[in-house]
Amino acid sequence: MNATPGLRVRTGGCLCGKLRFTAAGEPDYPHTCSCLHCQKLGGGPMMSWVSFPLDGLAWSDDVEPVWFDTFPGETKRGRCPECGSQVCALDYGGDSIAVNLSALDQAEDLVPVNQSFRQDAVAWLPQVPDTRHSATAG
Repeated sequence: MNATPGLRVRTGGCLCGKLRFTAAGEPDYPHTCSCLHCQKLGGGPMMSWVSFPLDGLAWSDDVEPVWFDTFPGETKRGRCPECGSQVCALDYGGDSIAVNLSALDQAEDLVPVNQSFRQDAVAWLPQVPDTRHSATAG
């Protein structure tokens, strides 16, 4: 991990605590996802994600996730080898890694700004509004 003085480092991990990580860098695009993979992998109607620079991520104690190709050749998801908690998603060839918001030790300041795969969302849960674009008065 490349550490820069003054750069916030976030910590996180899985339910059992075996898989731990640090993420340094500016968090990008906190959002929820309602794709069918997130629903099945997460066991709920959506999962919540935020991206960090890949070069700012480090796994603790030499324990790394077990990877599953959700979109073979495109995206893989990482889970704890012990408890199975879904922790991250990684696009092949990408320079960032998506971390499950619930895997972060502190994520109160990371409010989802959009919802992906709205067409797959359950009808009984309100969708997350798209707040990425603020309205400006003319």
